[in-house]
Amino acid sequence: MDTSKPNAAIHPDATLGYEYGTDTTPVQLGANAVLRAGTIVYRDVTIGDDFTTGHNALVREDTTIGDDVLVGTNTVIDGTCEIGAHVSLQTGVYVPSNTTIGDNVFVGPQAVLTNDPYPVRQDTGLAGPTIKEGASIGANATILPGVTIGENAFVAAGAVVTADIPPNTLAMGAPAGHRPLPEPLSGGNTLAQ
Repeated sequence: MDTSKPNAAIHPDATLGYEYGTDTTPVQLGANAVLRAGTIVYRDVTIGDDFTTGHNALVREDTTIGDDVLVGTNTVIDGTCEIGAHVSLQTGVYVPSNTTIGDNVFVGPQAVLTNDPYPVRQDTGLAGPTIKEGASIGANATILPGVTIGENAFVAAGAVVTADIPPNTLAMGAPAGHRPLPEPLSGGNTLAQ
């Protein structure tokens, strides 16, 4: 079911290689992974080295995750996603299918990314957001479908992002407006080791 997990610490209540349909593609798990109790990782997932989960994290199929990524307690990655290296998804984050997250990105507790522009009203394609390298998303922020958060942008806690946010800007409010990053927020994230 799973391949290459050197030095992995997988709790007995975690599931690695959850079966769905007829897919038999194994999980590719890098070195030094820590999967805590209640974590479920579906088949057809590729994960880099130094991957860590909180409790009850879920990673669905057709997802690629880079090195040194934290998936917090009760966080859901709903499949068909690409997540870069040095990413921190804090407690309770929701990442819908068709989402791309770049390297060195921080997503705060309870942030919600969305992918359906007209839930149960129209049958349109799902378009997850794109979070570019070095961006930070504050707690309880909501990112709407198809939105791009630019490199090194900072989305304030509770913001509702309805349109693209340019690189190196601060987005705040509902709906979020943006302005240049204030000096204390410039310089980028320090997640990379």
